[in-house]
Amino acid sequence: MTELSQQDLAARILAAVSTLRKTISSVDGAAAAEPSVLPGWSRAHVLAHIDGFSRAATRQLDTAGAEKPFEMYDGGMDRRHEAIELTALMRADALLARTSEALDALEASIRGISPAEWTLPTGFRDGGSVEDLFYAIWRELVIHTSDLALAYSVADWDPDFCAHLFEALEGRVPEARRYILQPHGAQRIVLGGGDDATVLSGTAFDLAAWLAGREPLGPIQATAGADGAALPELGPWFVKLKAKN
Repeated sequence: MTELSQQDLAARILAAVSTLRKTISSVDGAAAAEPSVLPGWSRAHVLAHIDGFSRAATRQLDTAGAEKPFEMYDGGMDRRHEAIELTALMRADALLARTSEALDALEASIRGISPAEWTLPTGFRDGGSVEDLFYAIWRELVIHTSDLALAYSVADWDPDFCAHLFEALEGRVPEARRYILQPHGAQRIVLGGGDDATVLSGTAFDLAAWLAGREPLGPIQATAGADGAALPELGPWFVKLKAKN
């Protein structure tokens, strides 16, 4: 997996928090009710998810290394979905205040993690380390900021973030498939080890968006053999955690 130093990864997360704050600063009731880029979700739903994830991640960071770690979300994913639906019903000003409060707490917890604590286990994905969770926080903040369909989009994803997604989300490639990504002006990236190969050409951010289940802004050309092809299938969202020593 693409390696960033602890200091660099933490800095990128804090920058993502700042970008998210700026992006949502002008959201009012009308804007919150408008659709996000996620099917069936308004911007209020995305904000509610960011709020819930931030609170869950903060608890994991604050209790890292506990003998009996908390699960990421109380009541599991079903309860998480219910909480999003309920929180999204809040007035926009109250929802924004709640989300800002959650981001404040998350930022404080990130700043409070010492280098020695990065390998501690958490309840994230049944024992994922603090470092694993930091990468997840980076993904969630950057991707969902673009999901809001405001001033920030997948075109703002930087090359390092796209490279991280290519590696982290390789598990979405079906077992029998092999996807050869050809970002414009960059080296090829091979995902998967199957015999059925498809070459996908486009900008790095469009290829990363497609892999993350988002709509690319520009064209992605798919080629199987010497023929043009439709964009291939992807499996469920699956993130490969950093290998444990």
